[in-house]
Parts: sequence; structure tokens; C-alpha cells
Amino acid sequence: MSGTGVNLGALAEFNVAVVLDAIRRHPSGVTRTGISELTALSGMTVSNVCRRLVEAGLVIEEAAPARGRGKPPKILTLNRDGGFAVGVHIDPAVITYALIDLSGRVRERIRTATPTVQDAERVVREMAAMLDALLLTAEIDRGRVLGLGVASPGPIDPRTGVVLNPPMLPGWHRVELRSALHLATGLPVLIEKDATAAVVSELWFSEPGERRNFAFLYYGTGFATGVALGGAAVRGVSSNAGDTAHIPVDPAGLTCDCGRRGCVGVVTAPRTLVAEAVRAGVLTERQAGDTTDSLQVGSAFGLLADAADAGIPAAVEILTVASQQIARALVVVVNLLDVGEVVFGGPFWSRIAPVARTVLPEAVRTDPGLVVPHGIRFSESSIPGDVAAVGAATLVLDNAFSPRPEALRIGTTGESAGRFSVPFSTP
Repeated sequence: MSGTGVNLGALAEFNVAVVLDAIRRHPSGVTRTGISELTALSGMTVSNVCRRLVEAGLVIEEAAPARGRGKPPKILTLNRDGGFAVGVHIDPAVITYALIDLSGRVRERIRTATPTVQDAERVVREMAAMLDALLLTAEIDRGRVLGLGVASPGPIDPRTGVVLNPPMLPGWHRVELRSALHLATGLPVLIEKDATAAVVSELWFSEPGERRNFAFLYYGTGFATGVALGGAAVRGVSSNAGDTAHIPVDPAGLTCDCGRRGCVGVVTAPRTLVAEAVRAGVLTERQAGDTTDSLQVGSAFGLLADAADAGIPAAVEILTVASQQIARALVVVVNLLDVGEVVFGGPFWSRIAPVARTVLPEAVRTDPGLVVPHGIRFSESSIPGDVAAVGAATLVLDNAFSPRPEALRIGTTGESAGRFSVPFSTP
């Protein structure tokens, strides 16, 4: 039976990840004995791993305050400054850069307009220059950066680092983004779909057992859904799971590029809602600008959201209908995956949220097509605007430090093949 033995060479690295994850999840500190109890690892293994983590500068070990007689125990805490990760989210309108420390705290972020999105080489040059600016502003030495994570519209091939032919990035056909960025920056590079990167971020920042089965609705220039089942991001065979933009929700709606009518990705797209706002008299054509220009669409969508916030009926109606259409798509997702929670986020979510929060949950619960017998929790990402960029950076930490049992199997292929090594020799 192939693939069932234990990869002994990976066992030490796995134990390091287990110990580091336990320390990370106890920000107030934990003793070596406490780690043994949490992880079921032997005291000797924990001591060896902790010594290595301290020597590598990833963990700080200090004596606890004295309380009564006896030598106080030593407390281990994560050294936030022990390493950093950079995340980049490529959007047709803007590119967002986020620098996070080992605890996942955002230390610096930059947003720039996407330069001539059709020119992939120019985008790569811009990204490399902005990475330098990010590290300079944060006063972080490049040698302390563990890697660069990139969240991109799909479809992608994360094993080869190739962006295949994403509809949201016209002109990008089989762009070898990972190798180009590695050559430009000298850093290890990971590539993930933007909605999946958002899921990884939500899992990383949640408490153990708090959030394990959920759908992440990503609302930006495009529409996508990331999924977590059993506490792990669902990627699929080619790591392109979650393309829900082609779920039909309006039989009389616009014709999608796929040839169907009323796909949720086209009828709720910001550019579509801006065009509806012009027809309804909410916006002038001058305010709407060029609806094929992502930057102008973003500005006009903000004006539409402002009008809805001001209570202008036509604007409220446009966002209400869009929320109801999103709800129809979510019913399909919830029925298919049987998740108990839906998390909302993405660059444009905050603008539609005031209306969507009042419309969408009830629309899902009362939809006659909903078949799951349980209640559904609706929540918002703790990092709604830059969730994909932060998620991309989190990919680096998750890839390097999160324990993955599948990596222990002999002959394992897939995600583990692209993992970063913990940055020191394991015991």
C-alpha cells in the first residue's frame, strides 16, 4: 500500500511546527510542561524543539514573575520580530501589499493603482519596487523576510507558479509569475487564489476550534467563494476551487461571458451596479466614467454606496437587489457544502455591507431552496479591505509553521511539496 508509511525525515520538522503553533496560540506565554500537555509530545522532544526555536530567534523564553518559594518556571512566547512575511494581492484596480510579523500582526501596508494591467512584466517590476519601498518604510531587513505570498485572480497553477488565463486580468496568459517575482525579489514565492488566501487568513487568526467549516464570500472586482472544511482550506485538484461566479441567479439578467444569463458574478459586479445607477438616475454618466476602467468603477461604486447610505431609494434598491442575488448563490453554496457559517469580505464588501447585512441573511434563511436543517451564522472578516493581501502573507507563515499530518506520509504529493522549510536545522 503506497503512501501510508511515515516519512521520518519530516517528523522533526512536523514536531517543530506543532510546538511553534502551540506557542503562537498562547500569546500570554506557555511553559514547556504546558506545551507537552497541549501537544502530547514528550518533555525531551519539547525541550529540544524549544531550544532550537529560541536559538533561531523565533521564540523568547523568560522566567515568569516569582510567586512564593521555588524557582519560577520559564515562559515561552512568540518573538514577533523573529521573522516577517509579505503578501501581495493583485486586483485589476489596485495592488495591495501587506507586511506581517510572526504573530500575524500587520506592520505596514501600501496600496497602489495597478499599472497597465495587460502588461504583466510591468506589473512584476512595479511589485518588486513596491516591496523594496514597503521594507524601507517598515525598517525591516530583507534577510528577515521568510517569503512572499501572492493572491491572484484564478485560474492559477500554484505548483508551477503560473497564472493561467484569468478573466479579471486581460492579457495574462500563462504568466510565470512565481519565477518572475523570485528573480525580481530573491524571495521564495507562493501563489494562491485570492479567495483561498482569504480563507487561510481567517483560519490562521481564529481560535482553535472556533471556525472550521465556513464559506468565505469574496466581493471585489470579481466574485468568488473560498471554502474551509474541517479546519483546512479547500483547494481542489488544481487549487482552483471556489469559482462560484457562474451560478445563475437571474434568468432575465445580463448575458455572462460564459454564455449563460444572470450569473451572479456579472449581475452583482460593481461595474454592472454602476451602470444600473446611471440608468436609474442615481449617477450621471460623468460620475460613472468608463465602466471598463477598474479604477473609475471603484470610484463610481463608492458614490453609489454613499447614495444608498444617504437613503436615496433608487440606490438602496440597486444594492438590495444585488444582495438578494448574492443570497441565491449562497444558498447553492450552503446546500452543496453544508457549512454553518458564511464570512464576508473583499475590497468592495464594506461599501455594500450596510445594505447587505440587513437583506442577505434573511434572504438566505427564507429561500425555499435552502435544504440544510441547521442555522447559518453570518459574519464579517476581521480584515475586510485587505483580507487577500494579509491572507497572502499568512500563506507564508502557514506554509512554514502550521503542522500538516499529510506531510509525514511517504510519497506525499500536493501541498506539502511546496512547503517552506522552518529556517533552522531541526533536531
